[in-house]
Amino acid sequence: MHYAILCYDSEEDVGSWTKEEDDAVMSRLGVVQERLTKEGKLGPVARLMPTSRAKTLRKGGASHFTDGPFAETKEVLLGFFIVDCATFEEALEAARDLARANASKGCYEIRPLSLFQPATAQTMSR
Repeated sequence: MHYAILCYDSEEDVGSWTKEEDDAVMSRLGVVQERLTKEGKLGPVARLMPTSRAKTLRKGGASHFTDGPFAETKEVLLGFFIVDCATFEEALEAARDLARANASKGCYEIRPLSLFQPATAQTMSR
């Protein structure tokens, strides 16, 4: 089964990291990603751009766009990992490994996916 591991953290805290601090976190995450890839468990991984670059489409009635996500929280979705694990516990262990690699204050949300369509080179280039 596929699971999304959603990475939430304080954008202000993460945005204040030096290049060296950011590189160190990405290197530690890379070790976990490499292991998950070798185990055939890792799917797409993405680091999202800052919320200042986001727009939100509000649904219902006359839909409209607003700047940013405007979530009522200090933590925002910074990125995600898609993993293919036999059990929820296995996905939870992958999230624990990612959390140990990225020792900031945020959290990882583990959510089973009901639909997964892998990207192809053609769909990624659009």
